[in-house]
Amino acid sequence: PIPGGLRDGLMVVICGTVLPTCDRCVFKIDLQCGSCPSPHADIALHFNPRFEEGGCVVCNTFERQNWGREERKYEMPFFKGHPFEIRVLVKYVPILLISPHTLIILCSPVKTVVNICLFVCLFVCLKLGGSHARDLSPVWFRFHVNLKWGDHIALHLNPRFSEKTIVRNSQLHQSWGPEERGLPSGMPLHRGQSFTIWILCDAHCFKVAVNGQHQFEYNHRVPNLQQIDRLEIGGDVTLICVQV
Repeated sequence: PIPGGLRDGLMVVICGTVLPTCDRCVFKIDLQCGSCPSPHADIALHFNPRFEEGGCVVCNTFERQNWGREERKYEMPFFKGHPFEIRVLVKYVPILLISPHTLIILCSPVKTVVNICLFVCLFVCLKLGGSHARDLSPVWFRFHVNLKWGDHIALHLNPRFSEKTIVRNSQLHQSWGPEERGLPSGMPLHRGQSFTIWILCDAHCFKVAVNGQHQFEYNHRVPNLQQIDRLEIGGDVTLICVQV
């Protein structure tokens, strides 16, 4: 179940792996309104990759016990035995589904969606929030991600591969504060591999995850978070996409 249902602006991140031994070569993800099996609950979004039909992704809506018109995308972004990430951005007009290789738009109401149902051929974890996806260059030294306003840096993320850590800090009034370096699970970034960073801002701290795994929290050092208005990314890294 989704606590409180879907809300405008909410992002659902679904990470998993398509099983290499999948018999039916198909899986589906449903955003549905309740869990009643009979009559079946309405489904605001039915997302159904099909490997057997030449490779396509089928989207549809199930309402009042009837399926709507299918929408098909024939650029299959999924492969058996490979990991994937799907991000669903909830809007009251279209629902946007974003994968590394495709963008599918399906218009559907979302006010009563309360459940996510996942079936067949995948391991899944769910994350809610925005994301910043990047690719490490084959030759690298360092890169940084900064959340800023003016000349001030509220959050500075600086992976240092030679030191096997991600340094966190703030620069306020031209002065750096004390560094934070601890990584309980070890360095999550590796040379030449794609990765995704999530930065979630709550009332007391930034929560940072890499590839769906929580890494650390960073307590706020600035009193007014609303003044942060810039994202800066630089260094030895190739940008794929940014979503806020």
